[in-house]
This record gives sequence, C-alpha cells and structure tokens, in this order.
Amino acid sequence: MTVNPLEELGLQQLQRRTSMKWRAHPADVLPLWVAEMDVNLPPTVAEALRAAIDIGDTGYPSGTALAEAVGEFASRRWQWYDLAVGRTAIVPDVMLGIVEVLRLVTEPGDAVVVNPPVYAPFYAFVTHCGRRVIEAPLDAEGRIALDALEETFVRARTSGRRVAYLLCNPHNPTGTVHTAEELRGVAERARRSRVRVVSDEIHAPVVLPGSRFTPYLSVPGAEDAFALMSASKAWNLSGIKAALAIAGPEAAPDLHRLPEEVSHGPSHLGVIAHAEAFRSADDWLDALLHGLDSNRELLSELVAQHLPGVTWHRPQGTCLAWLDCRRLGFEEDAADGLAVVADLSGPARWFLDHARVALSSGHVFGTNGSGHVRLNFATSQGILTEAITRMSRALAANARRRSTN
Repeated sequence: MTVNPLEELGLQQLQRRTSMKWRAHPADVLPLWVAEMDVNLPPTVAEALRAAIDIGDTGYPSGTALAEAVGEFASRRWQWYDLAVGRTAIVPDVMLGIVEVLRLVTEPGDAVVVNPPVYAPFYAFVTHCGRRVIEAPLDAEGRIALDALEETFVRARTSGRRVAYLLCNPHNPTGTVHTAEELRGVAERARRSRVRVVSDEIHAPVVLPGSRFTPYLSVPGAEDAFALMSASKAWNLSGIKAALAIAGPEAAPDLHRLPEEVSHGPSHLGVIAHAEAFRSADDWLDALLHGLDSNRELLSELVAQHLPGVTWHRPQGTCLAWLDCRRLGFEEDAADGLAVVADLSGPARWFLDHARVALSSGHVFGTNGSGHVRLNFATSQGILTEAITRMSRALAANARRRSTN
C-alpha cells in the first residue's frame, strides 16, 4: 500500500506553505480549521503538472478530459455508469458552479433550501446571487429529516415562485454520508413539490470505511437534478481551480444554457490536475482514506480522554469532525447568515486564544451550529494529538482559575 500521505510532512515543512490555512493565524497556532489537508500532491498529479509546465501547456482549458475521468472514476468506485459526457460542463469550482446552476433554474428572489448546520458559504453565495435561504435543519442524529424537508418544500412553494434545494452530499460539517434510501426519499419529495435539486458532491471520494457514497443523480427521481464534483478535497487541489457540473437527463437542456464564459473560468492546469487525480490516483486516495480512518479512531480516543463534556457523532465521510462544545459554557454570538468562514465566536475563539488551536466556529454553519466547532483531522497523528492536548490543558487551567475565584 502507498505510504500514508498524512504522515509524510512535519510541522516545519507545513509552516513553509503560504496558503490560507497556514497564513491566517500566527505561527504558534495549530491550524485545524479550513478543509485543506496536510499532504503532498499525489505523484501522478504532480507529474502531469510538471509535464504541462515543461511544454508550456498553460493556455485556455479545452476538451472533455475531466468529464471522462470523473465518469471512469464513478464507474470504478461507485458503480455509476450513467455519467454522460454530453451532460457536463467544466466550471471554475464547485461553489461558483452551484451559483451558475442556481441561475439556470431559479430567479432573483426565489428560495433555496439548505440543511443546517451546513457549509457556511452556502448562505453567502446564495444570498449574494439574489436568492433567499430557507432552512430545513438536520435531525438530532445529523441526518436529513425527510418529512420536515418536504414541509419546507411545500411552504417555500406557497408563493408560487421557483424553489431549489442545495444538498450537501456527503454533508459538511457533520461528515454524514446520506444513504441511497435517504436520497431516494429526497428525490421523491422534490418531485412532488417541483423543487430542483443541486447536489454539492465535492467530498464524494472522501467516504471512510464502513460507509458508501451514492451519487444523487444515480437515484430514481433525480433525472431533473444537477451535481457538482471536483478533485479539490480528496486530492488537496483547492488552489488549482476546476470542477464539473453534471446534469441529469431531464436537466440537460438547462445546462446547455450555461453561458459559454463560465467554462473559461477554470484553470487549464486545474483541469489537467483534476482529471489526472480522478484517472490515476486511486492508490493514493486509498492510502489517504486508511490514514483518515486511523485519525478518526485516534480523535475518538483523544476526545473521550482529554475533552470531557465535548461530544460528537463519528463522521462517515470527509476529513471533518463536528464537535459539540455547548457543555463547556462558552457564550457565542448569533450568526447573521452571511458570516465568512474565518469569523470566530464562542468555543472556537476561546480555543484559539487559550490553546492556540484554530478551529472553524460553529455559528457560521447556520441554525444549530452555535456552541460547536468543526475540526479538520486531515493531518499527522502527532499534530492531531498535540492540538487536542493543548485544548485539554487550556480547559484544565480554566477550571483551576474558576475554582479559585
């Protein structure tokens, strides 16, 4: 098996990086917030990029290589054989692709349903493109509450305006991997209410042992829906922009109305890198998933041992852990629906200030996010252990201070 990618780099090597993860906070802070992994590029991807640079292949993107590679990957990994290249378009990245798809199927002022706590930029991007966010919160187990979702669809449709549903599959920040049965339930309810589904599947390849990913477009009833996929999370390519918009058979005419300039947005090097990842980096991905599974187990042990009062549901996918810190008693400001990911409040602010560990603040993920933090465990076990140890020491020191006052 390929060496665990998460154990190849030490802290000093990582601190040489200039990406957001490593430059948003001072050098003494351990950054476990943004969904960027502490790994090198997969060798085949690095080789493809070097080859392109060596021949000056740095022009405009062209062709269907990314769609073909995603289709091959979907067949191998998910037994999904219906990804037709003719129903795809390259887009700059998943979130910008989502915005462009929403513009195809909704008008300004229309509603977009989301399932909080959910990826914070859903609120900002949807609002900034003139649509209204309506929430249908996840249930207490972090899963889609299907009946409540349908009630939200019906309520959103009472105005007579169009409605879209922005699905997060797998779900960020909880790490929930929706089952095929759950997704069929979504499709049935969306059909009944004439709601168009747009599925963010950026974390689709990052499903951990014990769970299985189901592409939304593969379930019956999803023929009029869209999905957005990218290699950015699974192979750590967020800084090399490219993504793929995929339409179900009934949604193809809508996708064909996508403005031509949208497909000029992704980087040509991005398309090369993402296509190569989907095409040839399965072994590297398998090693990564094995490492993430080990880190998930380690994190479970560390939280139980060092963070009494903190609870969580083990994530089934992604590299993200959603920690419930409400019992710690840190006050948190209310979210305004437009907060950026870097905004901090409550426990995230406290752990940054007192433990020098950067986490994502739960309040920006919408309803039911306050009092939580999101932790990215795609790092070495040494860094993960040090981060939780710092948090534990800070909580213990705080308890001692409170007991003497």
